[in-house]
Amino acid sequence: MTTESSNKSRPGISTFKGEDRALRAGRLGTGGLLLSVLAATAPLMVVAGVMPTTFAVMGIVGQPLLFVVLGVVLVLFSVGYAEMSRHVHNAGAFYAYISRGLGGTAGASAALVALVAYNALQVGIYGIFGFEVSGLFGTYADLSVAWWIPALVAALVVGTLGWLKIDVNARVLGVLLIIEVALVVIFDIAAVSDPAAQGLSLHAFNPDTLSGAGIGTALCFCIAAFTGFEQAPVYAEETSRPHVLVPRVMFLAVSGVAVFFALSSWALTVATGPSAIVGEAQKQSAGLLFGLTEDRLGATFTDVLHFLFVTGMFAALLSFHNVVARYAFAMGREGLLPAAFGRTNSASGAPGTGSLLQTAVSVVVIAVFAIADDKPTGDPTEPVLHLFTWFGNIGSLGVILLMAAASASVVVFFVRRGAAGAQAWRLITSTLAGIALLVIAVYTVKDFDVLVGAGPDSSLSWLLPGIIGLAVLVGLAQGLVMRARSPEAHARIGLGNEAFQLEKAAEETP
Repeated sequence: MTTESSNKSRPGISTFKGEDRALRAGRLGTGGLLLSVLAATAPLMVVAGVMPTTFAVMGIVGQPLLFVVLGVVLVLFSVGYAEMSRHVHNAGAFYAYISRGLGGTAGASAALVALVAYNALQVGIYGIFGFEVSGLFGTYADLSVAWWIPALVAALVVGTLGWLKIDVNARVLGVLLIIEVALVVIFDIAAVSDPAAQGLSLHAFNPDTLSGAGIGTALCFCIAAFTGFEQAPVYAEETSRPHVLVPRVMFLAVSGVAVFFALSSWALTVATGPSAIVGEAQKQSAGLLFGLTEDRLGATFTDVLHFLFVTGMFAALLSFHNVVARYAFAMGREGLLPAAFGRTNSASGAPGTGSLLQTAVSVVVIAVFAIADDKPTGDPTEPVLHLFTWFGNIGSLGVILLMAAASASVVVFFVRRGAAGAQAWRLITSTLAGIALLVIAVYTVKDFDVLVGAGPDSSLSWLLPGIIGLAVLVGLAQGLVMRARSPEAHARIGLGNEAFQLEKAAEETP
């Protein structure tokens, strides 16, 4: 019997098709990978949007200290997560790691959760993006443009870029990110140079500022700002030395983000005064940063900041799009999605079908919210408070649960390999991080009504997090069915390109 006929007789095993089953290696170095990852954190969107919202809604002055605390938790998480990246190189990072530790069925569930979560995070940004672009047209061109028009245009542009080489995407993301960060740093320096009446107060770093019932929910708000750093392993197959570059970029990203956001949120408290920050945030909401920059740096700088606010969101849209496309590619390659998703674009090496899927999801969701909008020029409560807030928190919950599961997987993976002694300190840090992340996940579900601005009796408080719960259950069911019907394919979940390289070697053996 020939090798090909033997493979055809084995359900769940696909004959190796060549390079279209693998992402192109060597496309990203440390700089390109770091910029691709950091773009998803959308620093200006966090400083202008997340931080004022957290101050206003939770009334907690110690937000800078929260970023420090979360930075420590996520560094602890990264210790084990980065070590896993040395052993597993797969575009489906989270679910690949979870598969290796907790088994293929858990991996199938994690894969669907990741696909839903990152899609939600990406699609949600289109709401605030469309609203802000609509505002720019109204302010500078005296044109009334419905929010969903620029949102749809952006979805098509992002989808087009998603078909290009990843190094082209990295250059686009890099330019936008560097300018965005530079402007925030300029504001930070201006705030410190011209503080409010209370001067350069460090009161926001006082642990006493974290007392109160809102601390758990504030953690949920702030951890969403870090989303993106964990994406580095998704690009592992497209780097030349993934065992070196991925851990390096992860630690640079999470530590850099923690320091940057802690200092920037502190600068906001310095600019208003710690005693006034909550009141000013409640009064100005997302306009807080722009009001403070206009007072200190002038109208021209503020105008540029408004423009970069939009381009920063575009960078985040493109970054999340790339991640979703690669998760879809990894899932298609391993039988968790139709095989068409497991092919790359022959010209660019990008996961084209996954890119199309993400674009289609974005367009459909934008269209649904546009139809539901009750004003032809765009009601800001629809795209911003609903699309952005609902989908952003759904995605954040999914990522928090994935990080907690990955922490558990790290422990099981090394214990099963008999490396518990050698990896003891990594197992301890992963355990501590996993417990902390589970606590944050519980608070996220418990306070979901606060996070999405719904009433305590609103059905949204269970319907929206229920989307992630449904993804968990459907993924588990898919994994169980695959294990029963195609055990060889089930055993391959999480192996990624390794499985196909083994097939290729087997086919080439006489």
